[in-house]
Amino acid sequence: MQNKERTIFEALKWASSLLTEAGRDQNAAELILMHVLGWSRSELLARFHDPLPEEQDSQFSEFVTQHKRGVPVQHLTGVEFFYGRPFEVNKHVLIPRPETEEVVLAALNMMNRVFPDGQPLKAVDVGTGSGAIAITLALEKESLTVTATDISHEALEVAKRNQEALGADVHFVQGDLLEPIMDQGIKVDVFISNPPYIAAEEMDGLSEVVTKHEPVNALTDGRDGLWFYERIACDLHKVLHQQAVVVFEIGHTQAKDVKALLLQAFPSADVHIIKDINGKDRAVCAHIQNGSPAE
Repeated sequence: MQNKERTIFEALKWASSLLTEAGRDQNAAELILMHVLGWSRSELLARFHDPLPEEQDSQFSEFVTQHKRGVPVQHLTGVEFFYGRPFEVNKHVLIPRPETEEVVLAALNMMNRVFPDGQPLKAVDVGTGSGAIAITLALEKESLTVTATDISHEALEVAKRNQEALGADVHFVQGDLLEPIMDQGIKVDVFISNPPYIAAEEMDGLSEVVTKHEPVNALTDGRDGLWFYERIACDLHKVLHQQAVVVFEIGHTQAKDVKALLLQAFPSADVHIIKDINGKDRAVCAHIQNGSPAE
């Protein structure tokens, strides 16, 4: 039985050991305790030797045990930070990854290069999930009018709550890929998407923390991982203005295939591959300009 009068340091030491033995990230213990106490990390470190109140100790122990069993920390705290902002997450949406922040940055950099500063632009985020990409773009670039789609009603409810909490202006519509955009006759200057790109045969190699708790339909197309890219590439010309920016997040082995799909759809586009902080291919970006390559 746990000592009800243990200090914060002792509680963290116990949790870190338990999580390490289970093959989990021991740093999760700090995140869980910060959530339980409502403290920042600096507050936690400054009060390492304070006693942990019984009620918070009990909740902390329960959350640590759940994480040991595979429940993501973000589902315990209900939050993941993306681009420095807190986003609500649950079982209906993919937990935003740090690598996707780099994709958003790539999109913002491309917009700044291609379009004059302050020019009003329209963007669409396909498969928005928690709304992390769409909301971040809307908040980071005031001249951008953002529409976001998702086939999941439950995911869109999460995205709308995030939009309200963060004070963003994003138009969310339910539907399959680009269909709701085409149905409404919307034309955009910027297209961005992080579609389900994990091949069915690769799913077994993922952690159970992911496969048992995040929506499978947001992870894989159930095929080779390229199906959604192929479908989107076929319809992109119907929603893009003559000059446009296209940004896909990709799996690290898919860059050449996705680049080829874009060049097949837009033969004179300027298409390039962006690597993430780990040196892996992370995004394929295209500048489409009046049917000819960008300068």
